[in-house]
Amino acid sequence: MTPSVGPAVLDGWMQPFRCHFTAAVWRHVLVLVCGALLAPGRRTVAAALRVMGLGGAAGFAVYHRVLSHGRWCSRAMAHRLLLLLVAAFVPDGPVVVGIDDTIERRRGACIAAKGIYRDPVRSSRGHFVKASGLRWLSLMLLAPVPWARCVWGLPFLTVLAPSERYAAEQGKQHKKLTDWGRQVLLQVARWLPGRRVIAVADSSFSAIALLRALAPHLTVVTRLRLDACLCDPPPPRRPRQRGRSAVTGARLPSLAERLRSRRTSWRRVSIDGWYGHSTRRLDITSGTALWHHPGRRVAIRWVLVRDPSGEKEPQAFLCTDLKADPADILRWFVRRWRTETTFEEARRHLGVETQRQWSDLAILRTTPALLALFSLVALWASHLAAERGPPLEYVRWYRKSLPTFSDALALVRRELWAAQLSPTSSPTGTAQNVPTDLIERLLLIACRPP
Repeated sequence: MTPSVGPAVLDGWMQPFRCHFTAAVWRHVLVLVCGALLAPGRRTVAAALRVMGLGGAAGFAVYHRVLSHGRWCSRAMAHRLLLLLVAAFVPDGPVVVGIDDTIERRRGACIAAKGIYRDPVRSSRGHFVKASGLRWLSLMLLAPVPWARCVWGLPFLTVLAPSERYAAEQGKQHKKLTDWGRQVLLQVARWLPGRRVIAVADSSFSAIALLRALAPHLTVVTRLRLDACLCDPPPPRRPRQRGRSAVTGARLPSLAERLRSRRTSWRRVSIDGWYGHSTRRLDITSGTALWHHPGRRVAIRWVLVRDPSGEKEPQAFLCTDLKADPADILRWFVRRWRTETTFEEARRHLGVETQRQWSDLAILRTTPALLALFSLVALWASHLAAERGPPLEYVRWYRKSLPTFSDALALVRRELWAAQLSPTSSPTGTAQNVPTDLIERLLLIACRPP
């Protein structure tokens, strides 16, 4: 391996993105990507250069400028990544995407877009915890990964949702989280013409205005309050009727009332992955209605769920596709919980929140790039697993039944290191010594604390 580029195998994997960079920037991109994959601990540019043997390079500043000044489009890269993921994991059928926000805990006077938000991990119903940092809104493809035998959340588009204080300082109108959600979901619908797109989200996106704007373009599945105002569709206008037409029909019983009523008809279904269980039997009932709020309304299919065992509280969900099967709605929504797993594994294995960029453009690019790297590792590992079998590493005191992201990352890292070691064997059969630089880099990873 030359000191200016990464292994040839990585160059082949990254070829779909080659057209978005100049030749000079492309060499630096390969170094940064390879360094981010191989480096333990923090994912700073300096750490990536050290593990690539460029800790003493005089032109180290050019690698920082890839993120802070480079002329390449993150949205175009996200589009290409989505097409690759869909072709690999969802070649046909509906495309299920999850949308969720996360807080990147960052401090510093140079980080202008940071704000103070509710920490969703440490907070509970009776305990409110604040967190200072950047709020990111991430879109993930929720698709079954064949070699992992389960659904993974694969990020492809991540945008920064700045705080209200930052918008006021910039003299701009503050965009709410639902505004960002509408924008990115409509972008996905444009990127996948002819495919049925189903977006699953938590209660933060259960807003009538958002659902009404998205309903003509894609299907949205989210939670619904038990006390939501549900009505019949408005009756047809009668001939020679005076005055305005009715916007809603008769008020329907609330979901809380249906839950208490003995006249409610329940159907029992089996759902995989319900709150961590392999299979759980649930009682459901469903119907269609207009979800109404003064001045706003949207047509939905509601699904009311109760747990026969009594372990979980009754819940309600909605879908903007009135013809969707209630059991399918629950199966789509269950996939959404994989987004939290992706955020946690990206923090633990890819160093999200450890980067140290300070310029605005570098901040906008680094976190989305690390989350996208999660999807690239899953994509590359799927190709390697198809050739060599699924990766699965376990020890006697912890036996894993299914591969996880750490196994996928280990498989990709092994391929990258092997690509640098294999050229040391001559085709003539004459043994060659391993380069000293490569040994020093391996010792750096083994000895340096994370």
